[in-house]
Amino acid sequence: MAKSTSTSLWRPANALSLMGLCLLKALSRLPMGWLLKLGKSLGSLVFYVFPYRKRIALVNLRLCFPEMDERERRRLIYKHYQAMGMGIFELGAAWYKPMEEIQDLFEIIGLEHYDEVVASGRGALLLTGHFTTLEMIGRALVTHRPLSCLYREPDQPVFAREMTRLRTSGMQSVIHMDEIREMIRALRKGEIIWYTPDQGKKIKYSAVLPFFGVPAVTNTATTRIANLGKADILPFVGYRLPNGKYRVEILNELEHLPTNDPESDAVEINKMIEKLVSRAPEQYFWLHKRFKRRGPGYEDVYAR
Repeated sequence: MAKSTSTSLWRPANALSLMGLCLLKALSRLPMGWLLKLGKSLGSLVFYVFPYRKRIALVNLRLCFPEMDERERRRLIYKHYQAMGMGIFELGAAWYKPMEEIQDLFEIIGLEHYDEVVASGRGALLLTGHFTTLEMIGRALVTHRPLSCLYREPDQPVFAREMTRLRTSGMQSVIHMDEIREMIRALRKGEIIWYTPDQGKKIKYSAVLPFFGVPAVTNTATTRIANLGKADILPFVGYRLPNGKYRVEILNELEHLPTNDPESDAVEINKMIEKLVSRAPEQYFWLHKRFKRRGPGYEDVYAR
């Protein structure tokens, strides 16, 4: 894994990021309830004052939830900004809080499904979508069972180094998104790898397939990876509850996947993620351009 050198971090261009990271670390000492209130307030402030990617979120919701009226969608976006704000402070808590301070916040359901896969001697793709709770849920899981993860290093070197340091210390293996061979080797060794294939990116193994009934660039590499790694596909999800606690659910493995039809498998995975999203739609990451770069014949839905 590439790491940022310490000398490059002290450039003036990184000063703001260093200050932000120090502030995040300092604030992580606050009680979890206070952090969630701060995050919720920050999200509300951004929604009204600096509505970053608000139009993108609105386009996504119009496509995915055509049955909603515009007022419902805008209310959902407002809640999503609050969820994103809470996610920022959860990142600080997940990175810096001692586990004994937060362990009672988690309810983990379905560990027996994880254990069944491990007992079989096979590895697994622990598959979910991009939710705002990812950092806290990851912290919960790695304290109960060994877990590996994929990463794509952030462009900002300050956060890249810190993320690298913390994830390397907590995870069984940390594998770059482009290191498919390393990922397959880890699966063949029986490792369980956190896997989120739901953000569309034009790659060799991708196709335009329905997501919430709308054509979207979809990762079809899941089937190839699982087959080559002789691995199972084990879905899971983690939600933030209204009482400030978290529920993590590891579901039954998708026994009929993988098949030899990557596109059919990808459609099934999209449907599974849709069900998870529908449980708490405000906690899913709607600021991503999920329906971009679909190719000729498809409308650019994000064009002004």
